[in-house]
Amino acid sequence: MGRPRKRHVQTELHFPKLDKNNQHRGGSRPGAGRKPNGDRAGASHERRNAVNKRHPQHITLRVTDEIGWLRRLDMYAAIRLALLTVLVRRDQFRIVHVSVQNTHLHLIVEASDRKCLANGIRAFQISAAKRLNAAYSRRRRVARSGRVFADRYHCESLDSVRQVRNAVAYVLNNWRRHRDDDGTYTLLGGRLDPYASGLVFRGWREQIPKDAPLPRDYEAPPVSGPATWLLDRGLLKASPIGMTEVPGPRKIAAVDL
Repeated sequence: MGRPRKRHVQTELHFPKLDKNNQHRGGSRPGAGRKPNGDRAGASHERRNAVNKRHPQHITLRVTDEIGWLRRLDMYAAIRLALLTVLVRRDQFRIVHVSVQNTHLHLIVEASDRKCLANGIRAFQISAAKRLNAAYSRRRRVARSGRVFADRYHCESLDSVRQVRNAVAYVLNNWRRHRDDDGTYTLLGGRLDPYASGLVFRGWREQIPKDAPLPRDYEAPPVSGPATWLLDRGLLKASPIGMTEVPGPRKIAAVDL
């Protein structure tokens, strides 16, 4: 006899039950998902908006409390090496300005689209995390690995000359806002922050002497030149930025850094 024919049984369909509010159980719900890390985490975890390649982006990255102060020469050297690693992406992602503060970083970047922005920031964070962990391990004489950046980065799109001017002034002169400009390690007699890219910025109201004395073995942050109209020619239409200008607070809904 041949093999008996297999019978196909109709499968009963099961529909999800509804609760008392006539809503499906499970699935997306308010409050679900990964929560921000750290006491001062404030960046939204919603899907980011599309990135217009003509608009620069102001990025804020906060480090964990364990990492501690970033305004140290070994930490600055680690971040400087991380900046070098993303220069190869300059066709699609560029870090044009940078400022290293005690517990966070400010970046002014340009990106071709949202994916290029995300990939560029991720590449910078991975490289910076490895080097900052190594610097921390050498100084504390204890091996450290793992998380360096406390939470998702904050991103603000800059779509006008005024916004760009204020953001660049905020980033380059942020040390004055935090009152870190009274130390001995400065540039041009206290006019520029050595932990920011002000030395390579050509939009200052004051002139930077070509033969200005610099600290021994000092190297400016390796940043890319601007490619967007707003950061290049558009910035020239705004009022010049003074080296002694103290920026005001950022008018954003997230935490004030």
